[in-house]
Amino acid sequence: MSKPEIGIGLVGSGFMGRCHANAFRAVSGLFDVPGEPRLRVLADADDALATRAAQALGFERGTGDWRALVADEAVDIVAITAPNVLHAPIAHAAIAVGKTVYCEKPLSTTAALALEMTQAAEAAGVVTLVGFNFLRNPMIKLAQQIIASGEIGEITGFRGRHAENYMADPDAPHSFRTNPQGGGALADIGSHIISMARYLLGPITEVQADSRTFHATRPTAPRSTRREPVKVDDMTHALVRFENGASGSLEANWAATARTMDLSWEITGTKGALAFTQERMNDLQLWSATPGRSGYIRIEAGPAHPPYGAFCPAPGHHLGFNDLKIIEVAGLLEAHAGLGATGPDFREAYEVQRTVEAMQRSDEERAWISL
Repeated sequence: MSKPEIGIGLVGSGFMGRCHANAFRAVSGLFDVPGEPRLRVLADADDALATRAAQALGFERGTGDWRALVADEAVDIVAITAPNVLHAPIAHAAIAVGKTVYCEKPLSTTAALALEMTQAAEAAGVVTLVGFNFLRNPMIKLAQQIIASGEIGEITGFRGRHAENYMADPDAPHSFRTNPQGGGALADIGSHIISMARYLLGPITEVQADSRTFHATRPTAPRSTRREPVKVDDMTHALVRFENGASGSLEANWAATARTMDLSWEITGTKGALAFTQERMNDLQLWSATPGRSGYIRIEAGPAHPPYGAFCPAPGHHLGFNDLKIIEVAGLLEAHAGLGATGPDFREAYEVQRTVEAMQRSDEERAWISL
């Protein structure tokens, strides 16, 4: 019996747009999904760009008008990888016609707009998913299970960091990232470590943050000699307190010389500890207190950690970044078919964005801020 087709509409064909397209193409070959994704429509800045991108990424047609994509009856899921400022209008339009919405983070440019999107989706009863795909790592799920089981005891501390070097060059030009609506390093990559902290330990209740801008100006465009001020952070450090009583620190830094993907954390409990870095994303470190041989034990990803086995029957062969996006899309298709909820949804993405804005306010007021 053939599976029903699920029409995909993708807005945006940049890096994340290509990741989405790859995941939709690959998912049914790896997972027993409830429907077969069909790449129907791709929308981009103009018709010519959209048509070229549609051909390159395997979509049936392209359009320069995202509104036409949303209205197209052949589209069941609207995937949004457009600039942040467009997330809200595209999502609202898709929600209004009852379509599933798959949006890249951050959900919008402000927490207020993110809340409006969340409330609209919940009122309409549509399925939503936001692309915090690092949460899909089987090692992260294993860490959550270890914490929930009580194996490492009561959690007392969390130290998390997301550091990369793609804005370390003072001559890296302005882009949507350095636009205040982009939110700076804290919103751009800090949202990932915030989402990770919430996934593992639960809600953050209080924050105190300090932000720095290393490069006061940047070129207005590649190879331009004209420079304009930078009005967002390059690095933010924050002290945090969790609802479960734990406390700790978070760092977001997109100008971290020598770091390419340091999404890392260490969790301390009364009986043990856990440590992880995305730079070695197939390993989880578990501290054992066995007398005479205490220390960190390396747990290597393998078929014992679902859904690793969907990709490879042997441990140690390693998943990659795009595999996490495929896992994310598999969950999306199940939720779209009504086979259970998936997350993080719009509500969770709003909570992440609310935490980002609390940190920004804390830096401005030089004070602890309660959520």
